[in-house]
Amino acid sequence: MDAELRMIEGKPVLRFERRLRHSPEKVWRVVTDPSEMKHWFPAEVTIDGRRMRFTFPAEAPVDADGGEGELLESDPPRVFAFRWINDVLRFEILPREDGCLLVFTAVVTNRLSVGRDAPGWATCLDALVAHADGTKFEPPTEWLSRIEHYVAEFGLDEGTDEPEGVKFVRDLVWKPLDEVWQVLTEGTEDAVPVRAAHPGLTPGKLTKVEAPRLLEYEWLQDGEPKGVVRWEFDHVPLQGTTVTLFQENAHGPEALAAWHVHMELFFAATQGEIRGPWPKEREEELTKRYTER
Repeated sequence: MDAELRMIEGKPVLRFERRLRHSPEKVWRVVTDPSEMKHWFPAEVTIDGRRMRFTFPAEAPVDADGGEGELLESDPPRVFAFRWINDVLRFEILPREDGCLLVFTAVVTNRLSVGRDAPGWATCLDALVAHADGTKFEPPTEWLSRIEHYVAEFGLDEGTDEPEGVKFVRDLVWKPLDEVWQVLTEGTEDAVPVRAAHPGLTPGKLTKVEAPRLLEYEWLQDGEPKGVVRWEFDHVPLQGTTVTLFQENAHGPEALAAWHVHMELFFAATQGEIRGPWPKEREEELTKRYTER
C-alpha cells in the first residue's frame, strides 16, 4: 500500500509506482485495451474515439452507471491518460532493463476521498500486475484498516479549531444516508442518541432533527447551555457520503482529541465494526499531538 499524496495547483494528486517484468508494449495492452482492463480496472470501460463510458458491476457499492469520460492522451507505448467524470488518470510506462516501471497518478476532485481512493487504486494496480504476470489475484476482504491507514497517513482525520468552535469533516465512503443515520441514532430521534456525544460531553436537549441529514442538540457546561453540537450528512452520487461534525464554543486540544477519537469510532461503526470501550490512551495521545501542532 504505497501511495504518495501531493497537492499540485491546488488539486490532490495520488501517485503510485509498480515494477513489471514485461515489455512496455505488453503493459501498454494491459493498461489500454478494454478487454484487458476488465481484469483490473474497477469499472467496465468502453472507448469510442475520444469518448469513454464506465459501468460498475451490479455488486459494486456504487451506482451501476459509472459515468462518462474523455481520452486525453494516447502515446503508445508510453502515456495513456483520460478523464473519468471529474478525475484525471494518467499511466506512464518507462522502459527498464528488466521490464518497465508503471507510474500511475490520479488527480482527484475531493481531497477527503483519497483515504478510500488510495487503497482502491493500490488494489487495482496489484491486480494489473498479477494479470500481466498471468497469476491469480485475490482481492482483499478487509478494507477498514486499509482506509484508516491512508486517512491517518494523509491527515484526513484531523479536526480544526475555528473561531466558532471545533469542526471535523470525514468521508464515509459509499454508505447511503439512511444507513449512516441509523448508525448515529440507533433508532432514537426523540432524545440525544448515545452515539452522537462522546463520554466527556454533557448533552442537553435536541434542537433540530431532519433525518437523514441533520441532528443538532445543545451541550451543557455546569448545567447551562454552552452551544450546540451539529451532525450534518451529505451524499453525492458517484462521490460518496460525508459527515460534518461541529461543536459550537468548544476550543482547544482536549475538545479536538475527544471528537477525533469519537469520529474514528463512528467511522468504524459505519463500516460495521463496533469498538469499545472508550480508548483513553488514544485520547491522551491525540491531546498531546493537538497541543504540539
